[in-house]
Amino acid sequence: MANNVNQPIFILPQGSERFKGRDALHLNIRAAKALSSIVRTTLGPKGQDKMLVNKKLNDVIVTNDGATILREMSITQPAARMLVDIAIKQEDVVGDGTTSVVIIAGELLAQAQELIDNGVPAPIVLKGYEDAKNKTLEILEDIAIEADDDEILKKVAMTAMTGKGAEYAKDHLADIVVKSCRKVTDDGKVYNKRVNTQRINGGSIDDSEVVDGLLVDNTPVDPNMETDIKDAKIALLKYPIEVRDLTMNSKIDLSSPSAMNAFLENEQEILKDLVKCVKDSGANVLMCQKGIDDMAAHYLKEAGITAFKRVKNTDMDRLEQATGGKIILDVQDLKPEHLGHAGHIYTEKIFDQEVTFFKDLEDSKACSIILRGSTRYVTGELALAMDDAMGVVSATIEDGEVVVGGGAPEIEMARRLRDYSETVSGKEQLAIKGFAKALEVVPRTLAENAGLDTVNIIAELIGSHENSNTMGLDVYQGKVVDMSDEVIEPIRVKKQAINAATEASSMIIRIDDVVAAKNALKQTGPTDDPASQIAGVPGAGQLGDAGMPPM
Repeated sequence: MANNVNQPIFILPQGSERFKGRDALHLNIRAAKALSSIVRTTLGPKGQDKMLVNKKLNDVIVTNDGATILREMSITQPAARMLVDIAIKQEDVVGDGTTSVVIIAGELLAQAQELIDNGVPAPIVLKGYEDAKNKTLEILEDIAIEADDDEILKKVAMTAMTGKGAEYAKDHLADIVVKSCRKVTDDGKVYNKRVNTQRINGGSIDDSEVVDGLLVDNTPVDPNMETDIKDAKIALLKYPIEVRDLTMNSKIDLSSPSAMNAFLENEQEILKDLVKCVKDSGANVLMCQKGIDDMAAHYLKEAGITAFKRVKNTDMDRLEQATGGKIILDVQDLKPEHLGHAGHIYTEKIFDQEVTFFKDLEDSKACSIILRGSTRYVTGELALAMDDAMGVVSATIEDGEVVVGGGAPEIEMARRLRDYSETVSGKEQLAIKGFAKALEVVPRTLAENAGLDTVNIIAELIGSHENSNTMGLDVYQGKVVDMSDEVIEPIRVKKQAINAATEASSMIIRIDDVVAAKNALKQTGPTDDPASQIAGVPGAGQLGDAGMPPM
């Protein structure tokens, strides 16, 4: 009986893995730090690009956009995945700062690991980080600059595009971004989803422009349909104009040619009835998100209706907003009150691609950007840069506040945080100082990526903030200069990055136990081997073993 009492009790399935206390913390922090090191080299104007190779799709992406890199990587290690999620959230909320949020989170975790290893309890670190975050946001508000003119907005857009593939044309593209954002601003709110960016391969970036109205990369389903329409009444249809397919278990017995003819005639009558629904509504233009049967296209042409098929979901949503129409699921439900309106619709060939313009719309604020470039790789990188710029300009218009760049805000926040930490007693003071040191990772990384003497340039930068909080690092000159007229960033980007990085790092620090099913932690995260730091890139087959302790 006594022997039974001393036998171990197993409550986990055989083969499960468990890491407790420091092992769990170190496991997660190593994974997060390794992920941070992947994107760290892309930060700033002198940041490097990453090549992402997807063997399955036979596709190659060359970019230094943090969100794109992380989104394309096959990362499943839980702690590293948290950082991927905050980067994608950063992109969705403000459009920029994805790399910064990941490296700040990684550095906060590095500082936390050092503090905990030196005897500071994790709850004290968490309390200090929360206190430091709140104080940092106060400092950020204090050093903010009002943004009230297009010149500042243009600088914000140019800053977002600096270091990306669009840098050599950022002056022209920044003008386009500002015009577009101003166009879709209503009562201080920027509705940048109304802006449609159309990439056209061929030509020069200088040929890119912003135009009133919308354009789609669809053309009429029949080349003989009218391509220049005035006073267009537009039907927006989600489902196809086709005869419904038979189910798998259906069976048709056609025993004679006359039966076959009757069957085909019946299909034609069905299509005629569907087209009649469009005509009876008063529409002379049909935008269909799905397919249109060839015979239905013939009947539509005969009815004087110009039809477009396979229109993108996003384009349908924009057309609904811009034309005042309503997307209908079933053509048989189409009524005159569901139609949208455009004063002029026409098809035009740009380089070797035909597009259709919708002008004089019910929503006069709708606009489109025609993005030109020599290849699809060029226009793809330009589109990413433009998307970032749209996000930050929108944030600036809505908030009305900016800060200078070049690492100036981070140095100023770190300096004031250290002063504040002296007013806090106990070990929490150490956590606040660790938070301050973590913020300095941004200017330090900018200097590293520019090949500068990091120790001396950061020391000079810290010293310069005794007199001015706008002194930052100009990586082109390799000097500390006043960034007021150089690099401008929206305050929302900094706020979101600090909030998200603190929340993610705190969540990881709170984890003191990792329980995983058999092999669940294999091939799921970064290792400490620098040779595998490009891990997780599709086709690379890396980011494995998550820095797992030896078993």
